[in-house]
Amino acid sequence: MNVTRHYSDTRTAQGRVRFLIHAGRVSLKAEGPGWHHDSTHATLDEAAIFLAAVDQVPGDLYRQALDELDRQVQFDQTYSGAA
Repeated sequence: MNVTRHYSDTRTAQGRVRFLIHAGRVSLKAEGPGWHHDSTHATLDEAAIFLAAVDQVPGDLYRQALDELDRQVQFDQTYSGAA
């Protein structure tokens, strides 16, 4: 069964950035007032790098999204290392 995992979801007054994992692929979804972006990538790293190319994403939202993504990756590494 393929389930979509909301890996990271950052919301600010400027917009929202989500990284979702489904069937081994990563969806990058970003939106804000008057704009929307949706793309698919092979890895989280590729999606995170591509986020920098989305012109509409304000700097603060970009930084917060990457910080939250990094926290989630760290959590996953810690959790999987404890098993």
